[in-house]
Amino acid sequence: MKKICCVLLAMLPLTAFAYPIDVKKNLNDMKIDFETFDTDSDIGSIRVANYGDVDASCKAVFSNGPEAPRTRKFEVPAGKHKSATAKFSRNIIKLRIELTCTPK
Repeated sequence: MKKICCVLLAMLPLTAFAYPIDVKKNLNDMKIDFETFDTDSDIGSIRVANYGDVDASCKAVFSNGPEAPRTRKFEVPAGKHKSATAKFSRNIIKLRIELTCTPK
C-alpha cells in the first residue's frame, strides 16, 4: 500500500500542464496591472487592468517558440479591465508576452 501511494505521489507532477509565462512590459508610466493565465496547453491569456484616469491603448504580442507571434490590440478604459487570448497550433512550452500600453 505504501508503495502504491509513493508511486501515485511521484506521478502527480506529470498531470500538471502549467507552463512558464514571461512578460516584457512597456507601460509608459501608466497605472496598469496585468495577470497572466495558462488557459490550456495551447492557449495563453493576459488580463490588463487600468487603474489610472486616462484610457489606455494596449498591444500584446504572444510568442511561443518557432511559431509566428500572435498580436492582439485592445483598449482599456480608465478604471476597467480587458483580456486578450492567443491560441497556438502546438502545445506551449514557454510563453512570452510583450505588453505595450500608451495613453489614448
